[in-house]
Amino acid sequence: MKLLLAATLAASAAAFAPVTKPVSSSALKSAYEEELGVIAPTGFWDPAKLSSGIPQEKFDEYRLAELKHGRVAQLAVVGYVVQEIYRFPFDIAPGLPCSEVPNGFAALLTIPPLGLIQIIMLIAAVDTKGFLGDFEYGKLDLDPEEYEKRMLQELQHGRLAMIATLELFRHDTQNLVSPGFDGMDNLITGLPFLY
Repeated sequence: MKLLLAATLAASAAAFAPVTKPVSSSALKSAYEEELGVIAPTGFWDPAKLSSGIPQEKFDEYRLAELKHGRVAQLAVVGYVVQEIYRFPFDIAPGLPCSEVPNGFAALLTIPPLGLIQIIMLIAAVDTKGFLGDFEYGKLDLDPEEYEKRMLQELQHGRLAMIATLELFRHDTQNLVSPGFDGMDNLITGLPFLY
C-alpha cells in the first residue's frame, strides 16, 4: 500500500516538473515566412502545405489567385448588401424585371438558362482572356513603404471578404432549405431605414 502511495505521489510530482521545449529547426520553416501577408497571430499559415517545396514563381501564382479571389469576394459582399436595398429599373430577361428576381442563390432558379450561360461565358472571357485588362489610369504613385502597407491591407480585406462571402452563402442556402429559419425576413436586419 505504501509503495502504491509513493508511486502516485511521484507521478503527480512529475506532472509539475519543467519540460524542455524542443528546439525548432529552420529547415522546418517555409521559405515564404517573410512574404507579404504573413501577419500575427497566425504567422505563416499553410495547413495544406501548398507552399512546401514550390518555386517562387508558383508561390507568386498562388498569391495572385488569393488576391483575385479576395477582390471577387469583396464585390460579392457588396453585391449581397446592394441587392437588399436597390434594384435596377430594367428587365434582366424579356418579361422579367430585376425587381422580381429574388436575392442570393434563389436568383439562380429564376434567371433563364441562357442568361446563366451568358453570365458564365462573360466570367470565363474576363478570367482567361484578360478582357478589361490592366489600366494605366487611376494607379497611385506611392513610395515603396506605403505601397507595401496598402498591399497588405488589400490581402487582409480580401481574406475577410472571402470568409464573409462563405457565411453569406451558408446563410442564404440554409434559408432556401428552411425559409425563415432565423425568424428574419431580410438578410440585413437592424437597419429599419433600408426597408
